Amino acid sequence: MLANAFIGRLEEPADADLTAALGPARALWDQLIARLASECNLVEREWNSSSPKTGWALRLKVKKRNIVYLSPCHGGFRAAFALGDRAVEAARKSTLPRKVIKIVEEGKRYAEGTAVRLEVAGAQDIAAVVKLAAIKLQY
Repeated sequence: MLANAFIGRLEEPADADLTAALGPARALWDQLIARLASECNLVEREWNSSSPKTGWALRLKVKKRNIVYLSPCHGGFRAAFALGDRAVEAARKSTLPRKVIKIVEEGKRYAEGTAVRLEVAGAQDIAAVVKLAAIKLQY
């Protein structure tokens, strides 16, 4: 599993820091953010860190509702969701790849919802993150 690139930092990452941490995955990061904006209207962004131990994540949201968290790691990044019961059920019935449905089904249940974390490594992962964001927005 990838480790957050900004653990221990008190200030949010600058664009140059993000590029250095992501490396070649910066292109995937930018593609995902562009698709989430165009297909899901996720244009409100906010860097967030709950503690120096967890590092920084880019939160994409609608009004006050958090939809997806993007966590930059060294050479890659992770997308995380907290899905409610109806969103989990919709994901199970969707056309998502079987491996993504398995991650959703095996996600740990919290009060906020079922935790789903996907490592983004290619175009197929971007499509899955966009689909999960659309499902979360619907439910």
